[in-house]
Amino acid sequence: MKHVMNPIDLRSDTVTQPTAAMRKAMLRASLGDDVFGDDPTVNALQERIAQITGKEAALFMPSGTQSNLCALMAHCERGDEYIVGQNAHTYRYEGGGAAVLGSIQPQPLAQNSVGEMALGDIAAAIKPIDCHFARTRLLALENTWNGHPMSQAYLAQTTALGRQHGLAVHLDGARLFNSAVAQAEGGSVTASVRRIVDHFDSVSVCFSKGLGAPVGSALCGSRELIAKALRWRKVLGGGLRQSGILAAAALHALDHHVERLADDHALAQRLAQGLQGVPGLSVRSAQTNIVFVDVADGRGPALLEDLKAHGVLATGLIGLRFVTHLGVDAAGIDHAIHCIQRFMANASAQTSPASTRVGVY
Repeated sequence: MKHVMNPIDLRSDTVTQPTAAMRKAMLRASLGDDVFGDDPTVNALQERIAQITGKEAALFMPSGTQSNLCALMAHCERGDEYIVGQNAHTYRYEGGGAAVLGSIQPQPLAQNSVGEMALGDIAAAIKPIDCHFARTRLLALENTWNGHPMSQAYLAQTTALGRQHGLAVHLDGARLFNSAVAQAEGGSVTASVRRIVDHFDSVSVCFSKGLGAPVGSALCGSRELIAKALRWRKVLGGGLRQSGILAAAALHALDHHVERLADDHALAQRLAQGLQGVPGLSVRSAQTNIVFVDVADGRGPALLEDLKAHGVLATGLIGLRFVTHLGVDAAGIDHAIHCIQRFMANASAQTSPASTRVGVY
């Protein structure tokens, strides 16, 4: 019988499967009714993530999209506006929820290659108090952004600017722990988390990406903000009952899967280094667990299909994207490198100099 290799799935860190130890933790979880506030495992998780982030309170949510939306709706009223990056997840990839469900107007701004909005652009976008304008109430940032951890200097300057103008500041920290591990410099990861999050009034943290839980996110902030978010979670259909079975997975992840994110970062570096110098490829960002690759001559779609045929999965929405996680090892990365090198070598041999055109997929 022919052996079928399990796919090397580099589409996202959301594809992680719960480990055997995590599944056992889920089965052992003490349960209650979280809508009544008496699920002990959910309560323990909320207390734990609030302590880690240094916030007064936290609220467990089914998804990061819901966590971000509840944050926006808790910070803003109908007719308010939030400033956000043009390519930020809350603006571009969450279904327009702030506008559709919150009647909150986004004011998207251009970002540079590491996701930063210019301070001058932010200042210019803040509306004066006038009945003609939406009320600018919130500034939202994202860290990491496409694998880039934002610098402490930028976070300090940007959030200070927002507060000077009376704005609240929210962080989409879906991969907060990736950023914290990358910037810990051998010190405490919790201390690194605090250095990031202390700049913000609220932060959304995802458990189902690199941390490896099957479901869940948390919104952390003041008790007043979380009380508002609790109502919006109910309105949005996020009030779950015996959700401690899911919270147990997140608690296990916080205990066992944070420090190991450094392994994912090392695998991303391994992939990036293996593709550097390959003719027809331009490799971008491997500071944490995400690597982007631009492919010349419009060959991106063909490369994705070839990789899939050889057991490697990736995405191609904004250039080819490869995301490392606990379900991938060095052998899988080396197989992906070999497949890409082989495809590009064959493609180069088939291209005549006269017909070469450069494009990016």
